[in-house]
Amino acid sequence: MSGLLAGKTALITGSERGIGKSIALAMARAGARVAAHGLAAPLEADALVRELEQAGSPAAAYFGADLRHVAEIDKLMSDVSAWARPSVLVNNAGIQHTDPIESIAVRSWDDILAVNLSAAFHTMRHVLPQMAREGFGRVINIASVHGLVGSVQKSPYVAAKFGLVGLSKVAALEYAAAGTAESGGVTVNCICPGWVDTALVAPQVADRRTRLGVSTEEAIEAMLAEKQPSRRLSSPDEIARLAVFLCDRDAHNITGTAIPVDGGWTAQ
Repeated sequence: MSGLLAGKTALITGSERGIGKSIALAMARAGARVAAHGLAAPLEADALVRELEQAGSPAAAYFGADLRHVAEIDKLMSDVSAWARPSVLVNNAGIQHTDPIESIAVRSWDDILAVNLSAAFHTMRHVLPQMAREGFGRVINIASVHGLVGSVQKSPYVAAKFGLVGLSKVAALEYAAAGTAESGGVTVNCICPGWVDTALVAPQVADRRTRLGVSTEEAIEAMLAEKQPSRRLSSPDEIARLAVFLCDRDAHNITGTAIPVDGGWTAQ
């Protein structure tokens, strides 16, 4: 899909590592200008920008913002738009903390809802009107299998991801008629990964390894056997290639969806 996004600008939140970084690199290889985001130190941010440019982005820049705070999101969106107006927005940034409802800290609840759900609302309200005026726009929200099914000890994460799927459906309906097939239209979709080989699942693997007294590989196998029938982790690059496909003009009628990449998890 080289050149698919030539002349376009893509903003990817949480693009320092994992799924977000893979998506940023995939957008760069597709020819997009890439606005990367995160909370990286300057040297790490500079290294990411160089990596994006080496991957094929004609221009890349890094923007820092704490997505728990609306004022910082507003500044982020203003700064990115001053650099280059985004026609692709990927809301990937996410945090998670596992605990039973009776034990979850109120601060954890507030932070997880802010980063995983409210931040997507605030970024979308900035970009969707402009996308509609231009007749082309893509919003891709990285939800989770936990936006489709529940799981114990993840109440704020599941609540946020279910909310993100619902928010995306509403936005997709509100902007469904914008643009044309020729211009590409404006679409809003969720990608809902199951277990992916990223740092986000590392604490759960470590906990299972300790509880079961097994190796890391055995802990991963036990985790997969419980939920993911394929018994295979997805890779961040697989999620990234799906995100790029959703940016194709031919995907103009794929909107309001929540696409599971879960090895059959939600088919059960």
